[in-house]
Amino acid sequence: MQNRILRKVAIRLMPFLCLLYFVNYLDRVNIGFAGPNGMNDELGMTATVFGFASGIFFLGYLVLEVPSNLALHRFGARKWLARIMITWGIVATVMAFVPNATTLVALRFLLGIAEAGFFPGIILYLTYWFPAVQRAKAVALFMAAVPVSSAIGATVSSALISSGHGVFGMSGWRFMFLVEGVPAMLLAVATWFYLTDRPEQAKWLKPEERDWLAGQLEAERAETESTHAWPLRKALTHPRILALAFVYFGIAYGLYALGFFLPTIIKGFEQQYGTELSTMESGLVTAIPYVIGAIAMVIWAAHGDRTRERVWHVALPMLLGGVAIPVALYLGNPYLAMVAVTVCAVGVCAALPTFWALPSNFLAGAAAAGGIALINSLGNISGFAAPYVTGALADATGSQRTGLWVVGIVMIAAAGTVIALKSAPKQNPPSEG
Repeated sequence: MQNRILRKVAIRLMPFLCLLYFVNYLDRVNIGFAGPNGMNDELGMTATVFGFASGIFFLGYLVLEVPSNLALHRFGARKWLARIMITWGIVATVMAFVPNATTLVALRFLLGIAEAGFFPGIILYLTYWFPAVQRAKAVALFMAAVPVSSAIGATVSSALISSGHGVFGMSGWRFMFLVEGVPAMLLAVATWFYLTDRPEQAKWLKPEERDWLAGQLEAERAETESTHAWPLRKALTHPRILALAFVYFGIAYGLYALGFFLPTIIKGFEQQYGTELSTMESGLVTAIPYVIGAIAMVIWAAHGDRTRERVWHVALPMLLGGVAIPVALYLGNPYLAMVAVTVCAVGVCAALPTFWALPSNFLAGAAAAGGIALINSLGNISGFAAPYVTGALADATGSQRTGLWVVGIVMIAAAGTVIALKSAPKQNPPSEG
């Protein structure tokens, strides 16, 4: 019965949640395609300014992440996610009309505020539906939207830029922002009517299925709270949470350095290797690491669930990616360079879903809502640091190489941290009497 119920839940929820995250991630990183395809020249942006505009999104994200996730825990995922999507869709669409770099930076900051709470809210929402033994696989299916969005999004964004030039009198990159901002607003309406907050409210499950799933999750929550007993205040202040935030910082540093600068790196192959790629061909090449990363993500997470091992399922792919990425631009041809970039993408994608199984090992209820949001918000500072540092180093050195060395070092340091932390803190001693 367990497998049948969880399969039913997965079929009902996962495709829709993946679609939401696909649109979310695309609106977050499509500036990476706009930059080298006309935006930087039209707005007079250097690599440093482009990196700042890309990354300031995450400072806005940081401001409201924890309160947004606590609001979702209180008001329910259906209403709160719909609210988030309406606001981010409006801001993402308005970006098509920016007159200068200053306005672009301001809108990117507002986009971060609008999106705050979406990703940790979904991670929290999955804990309401999937027992711990199935959770890494569920997170992997959800987060497969990241590499899929990067792969399909690279092609779609490149096609919109190429075909949209001159439509409504717009540059191609402006047309891309306009088209890619609308789906979030449409999906907000669908979210309001489609999602179910908790298993107890799921009319699409039979009564005995609702009772079994709700009972399983409640028993697991009670066991977690009795074993570790982390209140909200502890979840927001404990050094272990801060250390997990650094681990996520390292994973996300690699993710966003690739997400924002891989199109620019591939564009640079023309100068370094003499290759000539159209905008569409560059988009297809950009997609390759993410297609392979999506496959690796699901397989690796399923293996982690099957073995119930978490720490090395996070650390090993990070070590692999951290070693591979610095050497990418030292290799003799673009094919070998793309192999190294792909290995890094696989490492980042494989580490992501299993990482989110770590905090739910010892956090539950409001502590999980606050702790997961804090880890995500602090870790996502890398979303500002990675593009800004990579861009500044590219301007200072005239090459992307130094920035990729920093990516590798940060990923390896984060891998060492997760090994030192182990899977969960020590259990509380049993109470007497």
